[in-house]
Amino acid sequence: MGLLPDRHPQKDFFILDISDVVPKDDMASMEHPLFSLATKPDMRQLEYRNGDNRLKIVPSGVGLPTIFDKDILIFCISQLMHKKNRGEKIGKRVRFSARELMIATNRPTNNLSYQRLEQAFHRLMGATFQTDIQTGNRRETRFFSLLESGSGFVMKDDGRWRLDYCEVILSDWVMRAIEANEVVTISEKYFRLRRPLERRLYEIARKHCGNSPKWQIGLAKLQDKTGSNAPLKKFRHNLREIIEKDETPFYTFELDDNDLVIVRPRTKPANEYLPTISLPDWAEEKGREHARAKGWDYHVLRQNWLEFAKAEAAKGNPPKNAGAAFVAYCKKQKALR
Repeated sequence: MGLLPDRHPQKDFFILDISDVVPKDDMASMEHPLFSLATKPDMRQLEYRNGDNRLKIVPSGVGLPTIFDKDILIFCISQLMHKKNRGEKIGKRVRFSARELMIATNRPTNNLSYQRLEQAFHRLMGATFQTDIQTGNRRETRFFSLLESGSGFVMKDDGRWRLDYCEVILSDWVMRAIEANEVVTISEKYFRLRRPLERRLYEIARKHCGNSPKWQIGLAKLQDKTGSNAPLKKFRHNLREIIEKDETPFYTFELDDNDLVIVRPRTKPANEYLPTISLPDWAEEKGREHARAKGWDYHVLRQNWLEFAKAEAAKGNPPKNAGAAFVAYCKKQKALR
């Protein structure tokens, strides 16, 4: 079947600097099966248990949110984390154009994609979640939708409604994960995976294996974590197909004769998860002041810090406030004169 084509190799955005935004996913939804793997309307009421964690999902009239609907949340989380890392103020309300969303998530920019995006908003806002899964060091039983509200539909000249700009309000549950930095960088190739199960397997591998040499899990337990409702025999067959195709970003999967699934990272490609770290204008200005005062070439000072910050980010320790961290670094440098 192969990966989806890279539909937008040149991301020439002119409103939001999305080309610098690294895709990020929240760890709670990577751990637990919040999204349906079905490609047709899924009207099931679901309940999952994993240790002390309990999750119930009641669909809206248009069904459960799907793993492809999750692209909207990933996009919003990525935008907010990008701003947060630059030291900018963030909030629950996120505004963007539908075109930007579709380019960033590798979707076609045609009428059918706009219609599917509208349906995804309905599912994300309409499904009700009841959970006591912990986010942001806080555990409580909550009833919520992943999106509190959304808007952006305008009437066109032919009398049809079409999605233009999008303005969504994220739930407190999602925002707590962002505020507590409970997110991880994911590969842009995630948006090129065709099969819902393969996307879910990648999420689970990214969450549990990370950069460790190996992670393993029993086949039946893995199926529970994916949220697949296929018979175990069919799930095993589907997993073997994915293993044979071997297109999952960064990770390989193995299935032994005892139904043990083994996940290993591939040889890490250069910059696979290396975040783009941007400095706000005020930090650049402060950095130049410190460079002049200490006799440093500003560009050398800036490059030294960026190399250090990116190396730390690749280890999973990105700067929480890039601007403040850079200025503090400049202050600590010894004077050269």
